Amino acid sequence: MTARPEDPAPNPHATEAEVQAAYSDNKLAQVLYHDWEAETYDDKWSISYDERCIAYARGRFDAVAPNAPLPVERALELGCGTGFFLLNLMQSGVARRGSVTDLSPGMVKVALRNAEHLGLEVDGRVADAETIPYEDDTFDLVVGHAVLHHIPDVELALKECLRVLKPGGRFVFAGEPTTIGNLYARKLGQITWKATTEVTKLPFLRGWRRSQEELDESSRAAALEAVVDLHTFDPSNLEAMARSAGAVDVHAETEEFAAALWGWPVRTFEAAVPAEKLTWGYRMAQYRAWLGLSWLDERVLKHVVPRQFFYNAMITGVKPGPSQK
Repeated sequence: MTARPEDPAPNPHATEAEVQAAYSDNKLAQVLYHDWEAETYDDKWSISYDERCIAYARGRFDAVAPNAPLPVERALELGCGTGFFLLNLMQSGVARRGSVTDLSPGMVKVALRNAEHLGLEVDGRVADAETIPYEDDTFDLVVGHAVLHHIPDVELALKECLRVLKPGGRFVFAGEPTTIGNLYARKLGQITWKATTEVTKLPFLRGWRRSQEELDESSRAAALEAVVDLHTFDPSNLEAMARSAGAVDVHAETEEFAAALWGWPVRTFEAAVPAEKLTWGYRMAQYRAWLGLSWLDERVLKHVVPRQFFYNAMITGVKPGPSQK
């Protein structure tokens, strides 16, 4: 696993002065927030690199790009986080070699460590998605999960993706919040956080309450999260943006309606209580509930609910070859 020695070191414990500065410097906010999250991010979002998440990542890819020729030789993950999307896609046979980039040094560090543990051939760089540090025509595939909504200039980032793709190469982004979905998810999260932190003040529930220091730190992180989450997307507008960037064969899909209405309160509750209270049985029950609601979304609700009401958007597009320009 390789990273450039000149890349900056992670900063997982921002000072109050740095946090205040981040409110007027969005890219600093992105770095501070994601460095703070890096070492605990996989646990927070129940991310793994086993059959469960391999199937989830591949399912998102196939949902929006079912006919993509695979495997590709080399893929890039933009805004890699801990490497969840690319590493699981590689394990599913989508790509032979990988590269990861993120504005957060902490995330790149964790992604490379995860790749090393999995025995995957991956290199990494700390990089801005609006200026990808690779040559033209380098990759066969660019992927990302829950990244576009963090990028100030999304269309510029998509143009950069197309630049580093080989002609005929494809990008696939998943996990992007829709405008309507984000409204109900945020509200459900706020209500759940307030209810959980208030109820666990009761004497007989104090064992379910995190320390005030942890709750205060989570509140500071949530305040920064409001700064780093820059966009929500209407699926049709996202398609138009990808075409404007120069992509062809553009297509968007959405998913998670009932699953999001259930999942956001559950995730917020889990963030508000001590991790040791969440048993393996509890986690498996929540996972099975999510699977059942996702089945309902895909088999029933997708046919009757307009796509912009679903929470997650996915987008794919292709770099045109010489004859298509």
